[in-house]
Amino acid sequence: MFTQLSLRLRIFLFFSLIALGGTAIILGALYAGYARALQSDLINGFVFSGVLAILGIVALAAGVWLLFDENVAKPIEKLSSDMRARAHAGVTQDVDTKAARYLGDLAPAASAVTSALTETALSTVDKVAAETNRLEQEKARLTALLTEIPVAMILVSPEDQIVLYDGQAAEVLAQQGVPRLNAALADYFDHNALATARQTLVKTGKEVVFDAMGHDGQQSYDMRMKPMQGGGYMLVIDGAHAEITPDAARPLTYDFDLLDQKLGATYEDTPLMALTYAVFDTETTGLLPHKDEIVQIGAVRVVNGRIIEGEVIDELVDPGIPIPPASTKVHKVSDAMVAGKPGIDVAGRHFHNFAKGSIIVAHNAPFDMAFLHRHKGKMGVTWDNPILDTVLLSAVLFGASQTHTLDALCDRLGVTIPPALRHPALGAAVATAEVLVKMLPMCQARGLLTFGDIIRETKRHGRLLEDLN
Repeated sequence: MFTQLSLRLRIFLFFSLIALGGTAIILGALYAGYARALQSDLINGFVFSGVLAILGIVALAAGVWLLFDENVAKPIEKLSSDMRARAHAGVTQDVDTKAARYLGDLAPAASAVTSALTETALSTVDKVAAETNRLEQEKARLTALLTEIPVAMILVSPEDQIVLYDGQAAEVLAQQGVPRLNAALADYFDHNALATARQTLVKTGKEVVFDAMGHDGQQSYDMRMKPMQGGGYMLVIDGAHAEITPDAARPLTYDFDLLDQKLGATYEDTPLMALTYAVFDTETTGLLPHKDEIVQIGAVRVVNGRIIEGEVIDELVDPGIPIPPASTKVHKVSDAMVAGKPGIDVAGRHFHNFAKGSIIVAHNAPFDMAFLHRHKGKMGVTWDNPILDTVLLSAVLFGASQTHTLDALCDRLGVTIPPALRHPALGAAVATAEVLVKMLPMCQARGLLTFGDIIRETKRHGRLLEDLN
């Protein structure tokens, strides 16, 4: 019956309940006070009447607020977050109108708007897919052409950040660390040699031939630095430095938007889409960061709002202690699987290098970071990266009253996690990265444009993590 009432009438009933309930409480309090006065004195009855009225009105207000919050405020909050998800995160599933069944015509109207928006979006997606297919064909031709050239190529921005690398360059970079878009070139090669060659390039405007030591100080590379129109330069490395199977395809990893990217003076001032994110998850021997150990680390990178295929960590870690059968049952990592694998000192340094210059992202980040902080001395590193927690980001966007588990967030945003991949660390890291990519545009739509804006908002919901842990 109540679902047929209009929203205006329903709100009118709330106010009517306050008026009628308040009147009844006051009358009841006056009667009780009068009876008390007959038994004692007038002042005693007056005070008793006032106390009863105050307590009754407070109780009425609390009860009406609970009804209003449960049937109006929370459904409106959920409906607005659902609409934002469909408007900015590419979610195509229908709006949940059941939760807003007491909001009159608001829920059906919202469903109609999002359906129309979805149809428009699907039409746009078809056009984008056709253009993407054309670009993929051009990329395939370029990749085939580059396969015949026996050199490794890296495109570098004016800020000396990697914008493009081919498959052969990936092999060279991998000798010094994990290949990463938007990473500083000096993370892989000697900074002084690069700086000297860059100065000569700027001064002469011509190609510079030079040698540069790797960052490990063990390997030397024959390089050519070529200027590019519009800024930046191309670094060509002798292909002999990489072991590539003859005629093997050399896929390109690139993002040309990085050539024009403008970074803020600090992380807090930098636009969300201009930041690089290292999204990770761990599997452990148990749930106690002060005594349990990591058995697996999975991580992916998000650059310019997209997950970079191929830039991943999927590493088993020898915990140095037996893995309880109950834990193995959850994440499928056994003692036999980690035997002979690197310890947390090596694996931790590997991830630290992978996350250099990035915002570290995790779902319930304090839990995973506690393991890394505990062993930072053994790793010989300092974990000073800014941290973003998708639990808190979910609370900002969908309201603290909603469920914020990774499964609930994936369901809300239309992200599918195959059951077999839910608990291996890489599967959870990929899922977290996918929900992050969907939530970043939603943050911008809310006026949260920089990382500083996000941090200020998420601090309001810190209690969620305390409860979760």
